[in-house]
Amino acid sequence: MSLSYRFIVLFLKAITSLICRIDAADAKHIPQHGPLIIYTNHVNILEIPIIFTRLQPRKVHGMLLAERWDIPLLSWMLEVTKSIPLHRGEADITAIRKGLEVLKRGEMIVISPEGTRSHDGQLQQAHPGVVLLALHSQAPLLPVAYYGAEGWKENISHLKRTDFHMKVGRPFRLDAMGEKATHQVRQRMMDEMMVQLAQLLPPEYRGYYAGVPEEGEKYLIYE
Repeated sequence: MSLSYRFIVLFLKAITSLICRIDAADAKHIPQHGPLIIYTNHVNILEIPIIFTRLQPRKVHGMLLAERWDIPLLSWMLEVTKSIPLHRGEADITAIRKGLEVLKRGEMIVISPEGTRSHDGQLQQAHPGVVLLALHSQAPLLPVAYYGAEGWKENISHLKRTDFHMKVGRPFRLDAMGEKATHQVRQRMMDEMMVQLAQLLPPEYRGYYAGVPEEGEKYLIYE
């Protein structure tokens, strides 16, 4: 671990701890060994440094939109932490190849399949790009949900800390059940995955997936 990497981890952990009261007790359920794809909801910028620092010392790689590399300081941090640029669209083959290399080394990837921040915490329908990574790698997937920090900017203006909650679900693998992995099939897989994520959130945050029953899972094989 380089000096720059350690500096980034300590800096981000200090800043996020100052801004938030972080309820990350569930983080103890995240496996400490072996390849893993963590998929999350994407509310705002806070959750990225929070989960990254709380997963240390495991090697973790975020998959983020390539536009983030256009910001010089952020680009430096993303390069030091070996994040993977993800271009808009369903299947970024270069990003998937890099992700497969990471998982083959037994490391961890974090991705937000909604593709954009919700700001209000309401789940949006997710894009199925991560499904290809999961099917090709056969790495386990783990849903991790965040809530409670939608008003963090306003809280800062009033010198108040923000309550940030992190909930961890059950690990599983994807199985296409002999079907060809068409776009439609991948979207059904993704929606089943997002129902698991929605179940970790209070009902008022489930958005697009509110009211979708947990029963009827077809493609999820639990560990």
